[in-house]
Amino acid sequence: MKLSRCVAVLMLSCVPLVADQTPTVNPDAKLLQDFTSRVNAYVDLQRKLERESPPPKSTKDPARIKDSQAALAARIRQARATARQGDIFTPEIAALFRKLMHPEVKGPDARETKSMVRDEAPAAIALKVNAPYPENQPLPTVPPNLLAALPRLPEALEFRFVNNDLILRDVHANLIVDYIPKAIQ
Repeated sequence: MKLSRCVAVLMLSCVPLVADQTPTVNPDAKLLQDFTSRVNAYVDLQRKLERESPPPKSTKDPARIKDSQAALAARIRQARATARQGDIFTPEIAALFRKLMHPEVKGPDARETKSMVRDEAPAAIALKVNAPYPENQPLPTVPPNLLAALPRLPEALEFRFVNNDLILRDVHANLIVDYIPKAIQ
């Protein structure tokens, strides 16, 4: 009796257990989903603040356009008074973005890519969340290969480089929403 019980126990211990049926989640996909959620929350806030303000009158006067932009920026700054670097580009998301861009800045086209980033680089800008992007500085384009490596953004936001730092810029309010220091080496 004891022997057959031991054999039964041994046989049961040899039977493969059914693996957990929950699918594994790609950690990069999960981080991209987190980034998208953070971006969408910002865009929702921006749209809400735009709707709450009186619509700008149709004008081609740059001063009026600038005033409207500044008013929206002030409302966003007030609503995001506690915003800090890393609120959207969390350390994990920043690491993923560096990883996504790495082949483009270390691969065969790296020299050309880095040259495009540096050629249009603005002068030294002190990056700060909720600060306006300086109007007297160029807005360098992001090389297409780097842009293709990054997730798509809503039309209200764009990626830009300030030297080696990647910024997330609000197009409507001309604000630096967040940034990744030393995004490319």
